[in-house]
Amino acid sequence: MSEKHDLLLGKITSVFGIKGWVKVFSYTEPMDNLLQYSHWVLTQQGQQQTYKKLDGRRQGKGLVAKLQGIDTPEAAQLLAGAEIRISSESLPALPEGEYYWFQLQGLEVFNQEQKKLGKIDHLMETGANDVLVVKPCEGSIDQQERLVPYLVPSVVLDIDLEAGIMQVDWDADF
Repeated sequence: MSEKHDLLLGKITSVFGIKGWVKVFSYTEPMDNLLQYSHWVLTQQGQQQTYKKLDGRRQGKGLVAKLQGIDTPEAAQLLAGAEIRISSESLPALPEGEYYWFQLQGLEVFNQEQKKLGKIDHLMETGANDVLVVKPCEGSIDQQERLVPYLVPSVVLDIDLEAGIMQVDWDADF
């Protein structure tokens, strides 16, 4: 899948200290995975600007970071509320058979009887296992939303990113 995605990984919440550091809320799991990326695209009010991350660490229940060119609390304050994004090309490659959630969103889901159950809208963490939220779409067998456990290989039988299809062992009546 060579399509480039703009992935939201966190946001800048406020200023930290007097040297231009910012407090960061991370959407990554674990939270400090966000600090692995050296260049952040900050999006604010429709504008985007790339910053080099010079340093970062855990601080209390969150993260703090130092960005190149941001050297005062006043400059840091201007970034408060900015979303932190990266290109999907910056993500590390995954082992065969593993996927990022954004790669699964939008796949059409078919059961073993080749009935289209819908499209993957999003995924949920439930503790025991992740769950695919499959919403009806054009050509689906009905207008029912389905929650399908993301269990490989017992429920999820095949994923074809190029074709945009996921094959599942899931009864249409569920």
